[in-house]
Amino acid sequence: MTRIRSVEAIPVRLPRDLEEATGTAGSPSVLRNGLADYRWSASVPAIYSRHFETALVKVTLDDGSTGWGEAQAPLAPQVACSIVERLLAPLLVGSEFQPEPRQIEKTWHNLYGSMRVRGQTGGFMLDAISGVDLALWDLAGKLRQQPVSALIAGTAARPRVPAYLSGLPSGSFADRCRFARDYQAQGFGCFKIFHEAAEGELFQLLDELRDALGASAQLAVDALWRLDEQRAAAFGRQLDRRHAVWLECPFMPEESEAHVRLAEGIQTPLAAGESYRTRNEIASLLPALRFVQPDLGRTGITEGLRIATMATGTNAAILPHVSIALGPQIAAAMHFAAALENAPLLEFNPSVLKMANLFLEFPLRMEDAHWLVPEGPGLGIQVKEEELRAAIQW
Repeated sequence: MTRIRSVEAIPVRLPRDLEEATGTAGSPSVLRNGLADYRWSASVPAIYSRHFETALVKVTLDDGSTGWGEAQAPLAPQVACSIVERLLAPLLVGSEFQPEPRQIEKTWHNLYGSMRVRGQTGGFMLDAISGVDLALWDLAGKLRQQPVSALIAGTAARPRVPAYLSGLPSGSFADRCRFARDYQAQGFGCFKIFHEAAEGELFQLLDELRDALGASAQLAVDALWRLDEQRAAAFGRQLDRRHAVWLECPFMPEESEAHVRLAEGIQTPLAAGESYRTRNEIASLLPALRFVQPDLGRTGITEGLRIATMATGTNAAILPHVSIALGPQIAAAMHFAAALENAPLLEFNPSVLKMANLFLEFPLRMEDAHWLVPEGPGLGIQVKEEELRAAIQW
């Protein structure tokens, strides 16, 4: 009988080139001036970190086997880590571990239920549970000598997953078009840009990208929750005329009815999902969506699969969200997408992947605009733990 010996959480903060990252996933807009680590966006109703922040989870069994997970924690990762170590670890340490998806699902329910009556059914609590969940899936695959994607889908799991380029680094329109053309030359056909400035600038950038990339390129827009209902339909019709492949996060996450009304009034499909951690949270929004974007660092693989099943019922596709993340979270998204029939694309941010690969024994790879799903057991990664710990700056 194998038991869990320890559960450790590691809050990570790494230095990064903020100017280079601005305009891409995890740093979609320019930040306001100031000395604080966390600053308001100059245009988006959200705060972001100057640094690269995340929360890793390491689960060790009594036979010495280890599994790595990661919570989506781009701000104050100490919070999710504290929840892991103070609330979740005492429930897990000493318990039997069975490397079966059904057993991991049962563990997810137990952890979720541990704070339900105290109102902790979302936010940091679910981020922490998700970090643990990914680590348990990693362990299950290792003990069964199978990749996580095979645990989910068996022989139907794909070895490669098509990628789309998420964000264009800040700079002139010409610079951003050149950046996109460079990736088009590598085989990329879908490009997402962020609505981080004025509407006129967004539409001009879309037009210049269309001219630069040609009619076959797919262009998507992430509105960063900035629209209001009075102007959203007109905004959407501008995207209709430009044949946008999707409009992401038009309204605040809690405004599900507004999403439904907008979906009925425009042709451009709506996409959302990164802000929702459970099927309960996203259920009312699903009728509006043609693309559902669960973030594995917030849903875990376990709840992410249940959301994917719900999406299948509404004929929506799954586009897993990948933002600020290190190896465990990116690898989990790769395995997750590879295991699903209705996951046509997986998000890709070059600077994020570059950072993640600094701390992996064997880098995560792309080839011809496809993610190459790690073939090893579990998540198929080996974290360079000593180097990572030495690089963390608090």
